[in-house]
Amino acid sequence: MLYTAFIFGLISSFHCIGMCGPIAMMLPVDRTNQAKKATQIITYHLGRLTAYSTIGFVFGLLGKGFFMAGLQQNLSIFIGVAMILVVLTPEKIFAKYNFSKPVFKIISKIKTALGSQFRNKSYKSLFTIGLLNGFLPCGMVYVALFGAIAMQSESLGVLYMILFGLGTVPMMSSVVYINSYLTVPFRNKIQKAIPYVAVCIGCLFILRGLGLGIPYISPSNMSLFIQSDPNCH
Repeated sequence: MLYTAFIFGLISSFHCIGMCGPIAMMLPVDRTNQAKKATQIITYHLGRLTAYSTIGFVFGLLGKGFFMAGLQQNLSIFIGVAMILVVLTPEKIFAKYNFSKPVFKIISKIKTALGSQFRNKSYKSLFTIGLLNGFLPCGMVYVALFGAIAMQSESLGVLYMILFGLGTVPMMSSVVYINSYLTVPFRNKIQKAIPYVAVCIGCLFILRGLGLGIPYISPSNMSLFIQSDPNCH
C-alpha cells in the first residue's frame, strides 16, 4: 500500500499549490544563481519531509498499537471508509467546526515563526520554513495520515509520509519556476481528480481489510500478521 502514498501526494500537490503555493513563491532563494536556487529549494523540501516523517512516526506508532491489539483488519476498513468520507464531505460542513481551535495558539506561533524566517536567506532558514510549513494544518496531510496509521508500524508510517511528501515535490518545486503557467482554471481541473484518487485509495484499504484472498490487493486472513485462529498443521 506504500505506493498509494506517492500517488496521492502527486495528485494532492495541486491542492497544495493553493494552500502552500504562496509560501513556495515567497521563498528567499537566489534568483540569479540557478544551481544555488535548486539546492535551496531542495533544502526547503527536506524541511517539509522532516515534518511529515515526524508526524508519520507518531501516527504509525498509534497504528502499531491497533496492530498489537489484533485490530488490523477492522482498522484498515475504518481507515478506508474515513478517507472516502473526508474527501466527499463538502468543505462548508467542516467550516462549521473549527477543528484547529484546541491548538490555535500553537498554529499561531508556527505562523509567526514561519514569517520571521523569510527575512533570512540561509539554508537553515529555508529548512526551517519547510519544517514549519509541514506542520501547518492541511486536509490532504490529514488524509495521508490515515494511511500512516494503517501501516501499523512507526517505520512504515514514516516511510508512508515521506513518500506522500515526495509526491508533492515536483509540483511544489515548479511553483517557484513556472507559477505564471499554473493558472486557476488549470489547477481547478486537476483538483477535481483528487476526490476520485482518494476514494480509490480508500477502497484499496477497505479491500485490504476484508481479506478476500486477492494477491497484493486483499490478502487472505492467512496472510495477515495476526490471525483470529491458529494456523496449525
